[in-house]
Amino acid sequence: MNVSGLLTSAGINIAVCTVLSSLYSVLRKQPSNLKVYFGQRLAQVQSKCHGPSFFERFVPSPSWIIKAWQTSEEDLFAVGGLDAAVFSRVVIFSIRILSVAAVICIFLVLPVNYFGQSMHHKKLQLESLEVFTIGNIVERSKWMWVHCLALYVISCCACVLLYIENKNITKMRLAYISGSPQNLGRFTVLVRAIPWSGKSYSDSVTQFFTNYYSSSYISHQIVYLPGTVRKLVHDAEKMYNILKAPRMSKHCGSSIVKCGLCGVTGKSFRFLSEKSVTSEEKDDFGDDFRKMECPAALVFFRTRYAALVAAQTLQSTNPMLWVTEMAPEPEDVFWANLCVPYRLLWVRRLGTLIATLAFLIFFLVPVSIVQGLVHLDKLKHFSFVRKLSEKRNWIFDLVTGYLPSAMLTLFIFCVPPLMMIFSAIEGPVARSLRKKSACLKVLYFLIWNVFFANILSGSVLQRFDRISSLKDIPLQLAKGIPSMAVFFMTYILTSGWTSLALELMQPISLLLHWLDKCLFRGKNVLSCESQTFPYHTELPRVLLFGLLGFTSSITAPLLLPFLLVYFFFAYLVYRNQFMNVYVTKYDTGGLYWPIAHTAIIVSLMLMQVILLGVFGLKKSAVASSFTIPLIICTFLFHLYCRQRFLPVFKRTVARVIMDMDDQDEHSGKFEEYHEQLQSSAYCQFKSISKRSSTMDNCENGTVEVINERLRSSYCSFKSTTLESPLASQREQSYNGGHDRLQDPEDTKPVNQFSLSPNRFVPQSPVNQFSPSPNRFVPQSPVNQYRPSPNRFVPQSPGPEIKESKPDTH
Repeated sequence: MNVSGLLTSAGINIAVCTVLSSLYSVLRKQPSNLKVYFGQRLAQVQSKCHGPSFFERFVPSPSWIIKAWQTSEEDLFAVGGLDAAVFSRVVIFSIRILSVAAVICIFLVLPVNYFGQSMHHKKLQLESLEVFTIGNIVERSKWMWVHCLALYVISCCACVLLYIENKNITKMRLAYISGSPQNLGRFTVLVRAIPWSGKSYSDSVTQFFTNYYSSSYISHQIVYLPGTVRKLVHDAEKMYNILKAPRMSKHCGSSIVKCGLCGVTGKSFRFLSEKSVTSEEKDDFGDDFRKMECPAALVFFRTRYAALVAAQTLQSTNPMLWVTEMAPEPEDVFWANLCVPYRLLWVRRLGTLIATLAFLIFFLVPVSIVQGLVHLDKLKHFSFVRKLSEKRNWIFDLVTGYLPSAMLTLFIFCVPPLMMIFSAIEGPVARSLRKKSACLKVLYFLIWNVFFANILSGSVLQRFDRISSLKDIPLQLAKGIPSMAVFFMTYILTSGWTSLALELMQPISLLLHWLDKCLFRGKNVLSCESQTFPYHTELPRVLLFGLLGFTSSITAPLLLPFLLVYFFFAYLVYRNQFMNVYVTKYDTGGLYWPIAHTAIIVSLMLMQVILLGVFGLKKSAVASSFTIPLIICTFLFHLYCRQRFLPVFKRTVARVIMDMDDQDEHSGKFEEYHEQLQSSAYCQFKSISKRSSTMDNCENGTVEVINERLRSSYCSFKSTTLESPLASQREQSYNGGHDRLQDPEDTKPVNQFSLSPNRFVPQSPVNQFSPSPNRFVPQSPVNQYRPSPNRFVPQSPGPEIKESKPDTH
């Protein structure tokens, strides 16, 4: 491909990005689109703000760029959590290292490549792009030391910057752990593969932890089969609908319409079935619960350190029984996977591994088709291709320049959803772990199919028969990187720049929002309430472009300006999305950083191996001999970082946990945390309909039946008011209350966490998990149903309950 083909692709993508960005700056000002572009702000804004005027709403403006640029890391940390800060750090690291590489390679390496051999250079628009790569250097050139020097400078700068990032992010993770004392998952241990005791799994857990952890064990919550959850909720709500009906009056009152001798109305007679309060039915309820139990439970401990010791200790001589691990946060629990038998997890993981490998192999077909379009001029045996290549018009430039990268980008759109399905089948117990596993799969897929497969295949008809063994792969990479530089440039334009513009626009969410608004009158049938950031899609893309930057910085320096524009644009776009669009529901605590660190090291060492192969092809013995020690030193640096920083991300620091326990013990917050754990922290059953806030008219006998029905679940049905303290305000904003909240652009969001120098201090009320009034537990007296170690039992025996028969007059 020549320069004109690259300019054609660049012009198309620049025009698309400009149009989409301008359209975004207009659509975000429309009050009807607040739900799409300001989901995060609507969840947290608390003050009135005035929207733009009618004229300003339809004029493109760069105000969102200014807001994103002014956003500090503390604001991003407070709103998006540690994962958002880690993602931003990866982008900033890429900008720094690629800026260093651009300065060195553009002003030092690129002139050497261009004048690498004596030849007659054409005009710039007709020049082949291969003259700007290292492939234009003649063999045994004395200028190869320039490439070796640039390799040393980039590698040393990358290691220094990477060490600084490791050190800073490790401190941030420790501050995040110590600054989030209300994370109830640190008091909770997930126990799986519970053996059957002959009665129930709940009795087995009670007996085991009472015997071996009597001083620290509080209670537990058994996990039920996911298919029976809806049935349990339906039965309980059906009983509640009966209970909330008006009771039959014992004394007849006056009424216009009389029904008999007593003089009361017909509606006064509402009979409650005696079967609903019989002891036989209570026994049936208990049997139903025992049949629905899974061999898994959430066990609550008095201190974080006790839970940590129990989670990391082998509980039985049989490692397949009583398997323990730290439980995820309440909002992060993936309830459907808690019931997966532990002995079948390895089968699921093996099956998903095989399916992933099969998909990787199958995807080589569209990659080969794409490479056939890139090397269209080599398919001379087709007459129409020969005629098209001879003309060299704009159609040929479009087919070879823009179309291949656009097709590959469209093919890759189906990869992240499929990898999310594979990751869910693996059986992770947390939603964040599912997304982290999908992130790894997508990253492996992109590195193999976008980088290695495109280089090693080259075209449909070439390169596959030239690789006879693994030792030929470095040589093929050394030959393929310069020739594939143009394709990677167009791929950066299409999958990088245009994808960022689409991320701003949110076309799918916008379309679903308008369809929901037009067809279903804003009932959220198609659109969703809030979105979480797609780390499994965006982080692999950023790391892939970092890999392209490392491997092409010296061999093809023209890629660096395109990559720098992408990362600067990504810096602004992602900050805008974190602050305005995406809502953080759960956080891994920075566990994406080890993935990013390993990908950066692999990219750095791959660059060195490719340069070693290039030096070997150019027969430069001196440059090759200097490259080998650099590869060894980089690998040793990686081992040191794994020993120094990685354990903090794999395991919890006991010293930090013990300090937090001491502080909470002195402040007296343990009792509050224990009540939250046993009442409403972890709730597998969610309400499917609205309920009344009180149960004052319930018969005492039937209340006992419902409590018996709920004792094993350890939680009342979750109220909708617990999902967000500003749920009503968001609902009002969505349903047309835009006169009070037109454009939250200029409003400072209320941070979830206030970032102090050493820790996060939650600003929300301490009792954010306290039960709301509309519970299935009577509110008066308050201590009537205080939880005991294993179930809800009244503290004092109540009055004797006598079955009341209908009073017939």
